[in-house]
Amino acid sequence: MNIVGYIVSFGLFIVGVYLFAAAFSFEGIEGYVFFAGIMAVSAALFIPAHILQRVDK
Repeated sequence: MNIVGYIVSFGLFIVGVYLFAAAFSFEGIEGYVFFAGIMAVSAALFIPAHILQRVDK
């Protein structure tokens, strides 16, 4: 389960960083795309810190 959680978390982190960078190329919805990047990075940090800790017990 740790490997799957790591892959999902790393993928979310990369997608979030991409959304940070790509947000300024979307006309009119820059804020929404940037916020989606913040949420993706937050989820990437939340999964190993909270969910995987409870699953591995």
